Amino acid sequence: MTTFRYWAAARAAAGTTSDDVDAGTLAEALELLRGRHGARLTAVLSVCAFVVDGDPAGARDHATVSLSGAALVDVLPPFAGG
Repeated sequence: MTTFRYWAAARAAAGTTSDDVDAGTLAEALELLRGRHGARLTAVLSVCAFVVDGDPAGARDHATVSLSGAALVDVLPPFAGG
């Protein structure tokens, strides 16, 4: 089980601070979360960065990012300010 922790606009779009998902890859988990929360979160997820157990997923294909053993994924929308 992997916990997705939402920040800023992602938290507002999901309507919760976190979700638990059982999936093997980041792509699979994101598909489950899109189905769970609908269009608003889907739109926000399209611009988010993901940090899996402290390791940024970066530009990697989400289907190649394994969640086996992952405890925490931070969902980080773009931040404004400085």
